[in-house]
Amino acid sequence: MSEEPKLHTNKPKKAQLKRYQQQQASAPSSMASSITPPPPPPPPPQPPKESFARRYKFIWPLLLAVNLTVGAYFFMRTKKKDVGTEETESQDVPTTPVSSSASATVTEKSPTPPLVMEPAKLRAPIPENQQRELFKWILDEKRKVKPKDPEEKKRIDEEKAILKQFIRAKSIPSL
Repeated sequence: MSEEPKLHTNKPKKAQLKRYQQQQASAPSSMASSITPPPPPPPPPQPPKESFARRYKFIWPLLLAVNLTVGAYFFMRTKKKDVGTEETESQDVPTTPVSSSASATVTEKSPTPPLVMEPAKLRAPIPENQQRELFKWILDEKRKVKPKDPEEKKRIDEEKAILKQFIRAKSIPSL
C-alpha cells in the first residue's frame, strides 16, 4: 500500500488531484470485486499563510530605530563638516600677508581692521568673436527665463537690450 503525499511537504498539482478524485469515484463500483478498503478522505486544506509584514512584525520597530539612527548620524556628520570649514576659513584670514600700500589706504579711510584682498590675476584677453558668442548665449538664456512679476520682466528686458547693443556694436568695450 502506497502512502499519500502530505500537503505540508509536497503540495499536489491539480492534475494529480483530479486523478485522485477519479480513482475515488471509480472505487465504489469496483469495491464489490476488490477487497481493498476505501481510501481515507483527503485532508482539509491548509489555512492561508500570514503576510510577510505580519510574520516578521518584530522586525519593524528594529528597522525604524536603525533608520532613525543612521539618519541622525548623517545629519550630525554634515553639520560638523560645515562648522569645521567655517572655523578653518576664519583661522586662515589673519595669517595671510597684507601689502603695505593696501593697508595704508584702508586705515586712512576707515578705522575698521584691514580686509585681506587677493591680487587680481591677469588673464589673457578674450577675442571679440568669442565675446559675441558668449553674449548671444546669455541673450538666449535670458529669453528662456519666465519672469514672476512685472518688475523682474522689466529688468530682464533692460538686460536683453544691453546685450543686443553689445552684439550689434562694431567693437566690444574691454573690461
